[in-house]
Amino acid sequence: MKKILSKIIATGLILTMGLAFASCSSKKSMTVQKGKLIMATNAYFQPYEYYEGNKIVGIDAEIAEAIAKKLGLELEIQDVEFASIIAGVQSGKYDMGMAGMTVTDERKQSVNFSKTYATGIQAIIVKEGSPVTDIDTLLSGEYSIGVQTGTTGDIYISDDLGEDNADKVVRFSKGNDAVIALSSDKIDAVVIDNEPAKNFVAANSGLKILETPYSVEDYAICFNKNNTELRDEVDKALQELTDDGTIPAIIEKYIPSEG
Repeated sequence: MKKILSKIIATGLILTMGLAFASCSSKKSMTVQKGKLIMATNAYFQPYEYYEGNKIVGIDAEIAEAIAKKLGLELEIQDVEFASIIAGVQSGKYDMGMAGMTVTDERKQSVNFSKTYATGIQAIIVKEGSPVTDIDTLLSGEYSIGVQTGTTGDIYISDDLGEDNADKVVRFSKGNDAVIALSSDKIDAVVIDNEPAKNFVAANSGLKILETPYSVEDYAICFNKNNTELRDEVDKALQELTDDGTIPAIIEKYIPSEG
C-alpha cells in the first residue's frame, strides 16, 4: 500500500512539474525573437538614422541600443521603406519602429506609441530666389511639393492641399531623392524634418530653408497594439535614460545646442 501511495505521489509530482515546465516553455516572449530587440527604421534620415559605412548610426540607433541594454536584449536594426514600418510592426515582423516617427491620431489607430523622446520640426526647403517664401504661398496650389512617402510631411501636406490639389504632392521613397528633384527643378519645394533638411541644404548649393517651420511635432517609438508589455518596459527604460542624462547626451552629440 505504501509503495502504491508513493507511486501515486511521485506520478503526481511528475505531472505537476511537467505542466509547470510546459507553462513556462509556452509563455510568449515580449519580443519577436527571444533575446533580441528588432527595430525597423528607414536609415536615410540624418541625424536620427543613417549609414556610416555598413553600420546604421544616429540618435535613434544609439537610443535604441541603450534601451536594448537596459532590457538585457541584443539590438537588431532592419532598414526598410518608411511607409512599411507600421505595417511590419502590426504584423509582428518587428518589435518596434523607430525612425523619427511623429505621433499622430491616424497612426495611433494602428499602433501604440512610447513616451516622447525628442521634438522635431517639419521644415520647408526651396531654391534660392524661389517665389515660395512662406506657408501660404506653398499651399496656394500653384507649386509642386516633394515629400517622403508615409512621413508626416506627406500626411500634413496632403491634408492641407486637399483632393483638389492632390497632384501637387510628389512622393519619393527617400528624402534625398526629393531634394535632388528640387535641385533639378522638377519640383518647387520639399517638406521634411528640420535636421535632415540642414544636412541636405549643406550638401546641395543653391538651396535654403524657410525661416517659418511648417509644423512642430513629437517623436516616439511605435509598437504592436497587443504588445503592451514591451511598450511599458521601453517607456520605463526611456524614463531612466532621460533621468540619468543618457538621452539628452545622445541628442546633444548629434544636434549641439546653439550658443
